[in-house]
Amino acid sequence: MRDVARVAGVSQAAVSYAYNQPHKLSAARRAHIFQVAASLGYAGPNPAGRNLRTGQVGALGLMITDSLRYAFDDPATSQLLKGISEIGELAEVTLSLLPCPLESSRVTEGSGVLVRGAVDGFLAYAMPEGHPGMRTVLSRNLPLVVIDGPNPGDLPRVGIHDREAAQQATEYLLALDHRRIGFLVDRLVPDGTGGLVDAARFEMTRDHVMRERLTGYRSACQKFDVPWSTTVVVEAGGFDDELSRTAAETLLDTAPVTAIVAASDLLALAALDVAHERGLRVPEDLSVVGFDDIPSAKAAGLTTIRQPLVDKGREAAQLLLDIIGGATGRDVTLPTELVVRSTTGPAPKAVIAEQFSQATLNSPPPLERPRPSCLPPEHEE
Repeated sequence: MRDVARVAGVSQAAVSYAYNQPHKLSAARRAHIFQVAASLGYAGPNPAGRNLRTGQVGALGLMITDSLRYAFDDPATSQLLKGISEIGELAEVTLSLLPCPLESSRVTEGSGVLVRGAVDGFLAYAMPEGHPGMRTVLSRNLPLVVIDGPNPGDLPRVGIHDREAAQQATEYLLALDHRRIGFLVDRLVPDGTGGLVDAARFEMTRDHVMRERLTGYRSACQKFDVPWSTTVVVEAGGFDDELSRTAAETLLDTAPVTAIVAASDLLALAALDVAHERGLRVPEDLSVVGFDDIPSAKAAGLTTIRQPLVDKGREAAQLLLDIIGGATGRDVTLPTELVVRSTTGPAPKAVIAEQFSQATLNSPPPLERPRPSCLPPEHEE
């Protein structure tokens, strides 16, 4: 920069302004400086030199449990990335995607991308409980914001009330007289296992969001006196279309349900596809509710829980940048909304009648009521 300033006949500060604060110079002065710099083979300030001076690298790291492909293929994660990138662009920082799958020996050993990654802070997205990557990141003593995950050490966090939203979705169906309800969840434990979920599998759950949503489903059933033992829960074991379809098929093969509550829109859309292939009418024969309200949910007419995924990314990125800048961390809880569309309706009348008849058969005989002694005979019932 000194060489460029000497040849151009300007101050070294003017050269710095040309690259870092161009609004402080006229267009002609900037063009002159860039022309001289090009003739001398100077391409601009060295990022490494700037990093040494400021102590920052100008990058945020987003931790994900799955592959890089998942970050772009999963619709909900893509919406989150959109929000993060918007804030990153405004702040002129880059985003590093840091895949840290559990099967990676480097993650387990505390090495690899989480150690080598040159970032100023981390966003931990939906990390399973006990993930070794969290220990590695915490040991680096860099700012860390949790998104939709367990929160070790009372860290700053951005999320929603998953339990309450899931309960709302289930109560909506129960209020429509659905009692044969099946539940689809993405992944309780990142071990590649899918299928019917029993009590033991539920206790093994390491995904914070799925545990909260299942607890919400269960609370709604208890509120409406529906035994949890009569419901069916199926785990997809992952997040792709094929696993989602398999989970929906397993659920419909296992029990004659009149409604499905899915922990994601991806699962709900798969359930709709399978239902249509089997000739089930939606919502006359089967009602379906999703979660997220991704763009394709509206096109399918899917009733779902809307969460502000893009806003969640924005809030998390801005919170992390604020902390890097010296602000105090905080928790951000965003609102959700039940969006009712065309995939839900009342339970089939024949099923309601059958359930009523069965309840009558199983109910004990009515007790003979004693006559109230305070009323004269002509007023007795």
